Amino acid sequence: MSEQLQHELKKEFQLERMILFSDAVFAIAITLLAIEIKVPHFNRHTVTDAQLLHQLEEMIPEFIGFFVSFIIIGLYWAVHHRIFGYVVAYNRRLLWLNLWFLLGVVLMPFSTAFYSQYVLSGVSVPVIVYCANIVLLGTMNLVIWLYISNPKRRLSEGINPADNKYTIFRSVMPPLMFVIMSFVYARAPKLAFWIPISIPLVLRAARPLFVKKKA
Repeated sequence: MSEQLQHELKKEFQLERMILFSDAVFAIAITLLAIEIKVPHFNRHTVTDAQLLHQLEEMIPEFIGFFVSFIIIGLYWAVHHRIFGYVVAYNRRLLWLNLWFLLGVVLMPFSTAFYSQYVLSGVSVPVIVYCANIVLLGTMNLVIWLYISNPKRRLSEGINPADNKYTIFRSVMPPLMFVIMSFVYARAPKLAFWIPISIPLVLRAARPLFVKKKA
């Protein structure tokens, strides 16, 4: 086996390690989201259905927070998967950019629990923390894409203009929607609570525009 081939295989293996590590972080973060939802505790000998139903009703914000964060993490996992589908090489800077992106991922269980617990209380700090987490995710995702899509770095192959625009759109849209939510929250907290749920609908509605350009 030639020295050049050994070098290429080693580089491919290291890139694979980075991708597998990233997938593991996503999986753990999604699992921790569910762990943050605590089962109601009552005396099992005296508990009633009415008590359990009331407690489940009180937990609706937690379930919605879990659902929204599950979708957000899933969206960014899909974008991350799409981005690294083009990557054919890596360098030390890309490794660190990816770690900063994963920082946003691992913070999601905490920011989700914090947000869900107090979102209907009228306080702003949990919303700001949650939105900041999403902005960190979107910003680092965009930074990674712009870094690897630059042809001068020779880190990727097969990127066309439609792929470039759609990936940028998918990176930017969730943080933008959450920034909008943070402003709406100041006047109408209950309305703002539902804005993030529209993100998948917006992305799906916009996709044909990019597919058409790609065709």
